[in-house]
Amino acid sequence: MSLTETTATKTSQDAARTPVDFWFDPGCPWAWLTSRWILEVEKVRPIQVTWHVMSLAYLNADKDVDDDYRELLDTLWGPVRVVTAAAEQHGQDVVGALYTAMGNRIHPGGRKDMDAIITEALDEVGLPGELGRYATSDEYDETLRKSHHAGMDQVGTEVGTPVIAVEGFAFFGPVMSPAPTGEQAGRVWDGVRQLAGYDGFFELKRTRTRDPIFD
Repeated sequence: MSLTETTATKTSQDAARTPVDFWFDPGCPWAWLTSRWILEVEKVRPIQVTWHVMSLAYLNADKDVDDDYRELLDTLWGPVRVVTAAAEQHGQDVVGALYTAMGNRIHPGGRKDMDAIITEALDEVGLPGELGRYATSDEYDETLRKSHHAGMDQVGTEVGTPVIAVEGFAFFGPVMSPAPTGEQAGRVWDGVRQLAGYDGFFELKRTRTRDPIFD
């Protein structure tokens, strides 16, 4: 098979995949687990994920939250601003890789030093280190808000991240720990799509009995 034929085949295969949009805040451990699940789903079901940012700090900016949570939210502006700036300057395709590089350090890595996390993540994915300066800049905040609302306005303000949209419907979650892998991930996806695809379905929930399990 020639290079042209190989490229055409890949393009055709990508076109046959169902687009899935995924909104995340890099600092949310539950969104992280769901994102690792959706990457597993991408291996076993014909979907193609596009990554978008939302912001827990922005979502809760006018809400009455306790001081500890407010302090945490303040630290989350940096990563999401840097991802937004990277997407604006280098294209949407860099978002997934940068999220993974940051998330590996924040979640399974247990790191808290956001400046170092940002610097290392940018280096890992081959993006310019100067993007790190946007962690404390509001230059792209309007773009960030637009991305946030593109996802959150589909599901309402009573939920957080992750938000997933596919084939005209959107939903918060699923929230899970640990993230399923392989064909089990695919079966969970099949069930989620069936439930969320029914216009009258709103909620299925039980109390969480475990913390995020990253490995």
